[in-house]
Amino acid sequence: MTTPQHPSFPPRRPGRGPHAEEGDGRAVGHVPVDAHGTRDGRHEADHGHGAGSGHGAGDSHGGGGHGAGGGHGHSHGHGPAAPVSRHLRKVIAAILIPFAAAVVVGLAVLWPGGAPPHERTGVGFDRQTQQATVTKVVELSCQSVNASGGTPTGDTSTAEGSSAVQQAEGECKRATIRVDTGDDKGRTFDEIVQPDQSRQLHEGQKVVVAYEPSAPKDLQYSVTDINRRLPLALLAGIFALAVVVVGRLRGLMALVSLAISFLLLNFFILPAILQGSNPLVVAVIGSSAIMLIALYLCHGLSARTSVAVLGTLISLLLIGVLGSLFIGWAALTGNTDDNTGLIHGLYPSIDMSGLLLAGVIIGSLGVLDDVTVTQTSAVWELHEANPTMGWRGLYRAGIRIGRDHIASVVNTLVLAYAGAALPLLLLFSIAQSGVGTVANSELVAEEIVRTLVGSIGLVASVPVTTALAALVVSADRPAQGQGTAAGAGASARGGRGRRRKR
Repeated sequence: MTTPQHPSFPPRRPGRGPHAEEGDGRAVGHVPVDAHGTRDGRHEADHGHGAGSGHGAGDSHGGGGHGAGGGHGHSHGHGPAAPVSRHLRKVIAAILIPFAAAVVVGLAVLWPGGAPPHERTGVGFDRQTQQATVTKVVELSCQSVNASGGTPTGDTSTAEGSSAVQQAEGECKRATIRVDTGDDKGRTFDEIVQPDQSRQLHEGQKVVVAYEPSAPKDLQYSVTDINRRLPLALLAGIFALAVVVVGRLRGLMALVSLAISFLLLNFFILPAILQGSNPLVVAVIGSSAIMLIALYLCHGLSARTSVAVLGTLISLLLIGVLGSLFIGWAALTGNTDDNTGLIHGLYPSIDMSGLLLAGVIIGSLGVLDDVTVTQTSAVWELHEANPTMGWRGLYRAGIRIGRDHIASVVNTLVLAYAGAALPLLLLFSIAQSGVGTVANSELVAEEIVRTLVGSIGLVASVPVTTALAALVVSADRPAQGQGTAAGAGASARGGRGRRRKR
């Protein structure tokens, strides 16, 4: 019986393009090409068989390369990035696992039992409030309700004079308010609304009323704000729906991480600061926990995400050092308005300058996550597109992407702070104060330090994260069969069968 002889390499198939090449004849054994489905180019690189080696014969479909360890080869598809080697994963884990353990220990040690109690002052937000409804509104002459009586004769060109004339000659409103919550549920009281008040009441409107038990009975309740829960809840629902519809599972994970961030803020960071813990230490531990949960939950447990975590951590440390240095150098106290003054009055032990620094760190975290994840993903994709590119080439290509990101992010951060401080800036403009005078005031200097320190951290995060990602992906050393098959696949995609020089 005659044993049929098989060719040492797959015969050339018709229609494979002008640049296709056959193997060099060193692959051993008969390999049925169609049975392995090499035309679709979707096999993983570690499926090579046999002991021979061959030079890839690629085509436009990426289906004919021969790997170093097999009689048939495979090109890479366009799916998710291949994981890095086990050695690199161990190196990354050796850095991040102790850091995560330290964060967990810090949370356990500093975890508060809740905000410490205090006696209500009745000032600002430190008031007892209830929900209420405007049940009736009637118009009446301001002269009949204002105790001052006669018409003012002062200068009406001033704000005070104009307001006095309106209160004396205009039409006021008497609103009847019904308390809907608390021990006095169902109780009603009247409130006079002056014509020059910015907040006008109408029938059926939901309001928030302040309660002062020590005041006379007819003055215990007063309207302090509008109940905005319904529009805010509706807007939050629209936001969540948009995130889930567009982001799908990734968007859902982003919402979950957002909820966890708020929980950590409300149940750890704020109560721990109120209990007297160092605000900087609390902010570092809390923001690190938020960073670990948010990044790994949204982007998966991978080396790519771990590099983004490292880049974010280094940038946060830089922001903390710069913030501490310049807040101390500029003698910023952090006590610049009624709210911070009330906090200092209620809890004198709180370090207000440390609280300012904690706000800088937490405020920069969200934008840092965006920058570091984007830069890491860019470097990973560049490596997937050209596995032969060294770390210097990856860094140069990634930093070109990062420059565009820097310009947009810094501009966004500055405009966000400027928008928040717009009323304050308008007051300085009305007073015709010079730029130097405005910048030197503590209220504006705080925002300048907050903006510039955060921006420096954001700018630094781009080269730091890009360099880390480039070093990690270029230092990766996969198995021999994987490396040659990857090179053959890259040649098939980039050169239509021509072997790329290394």
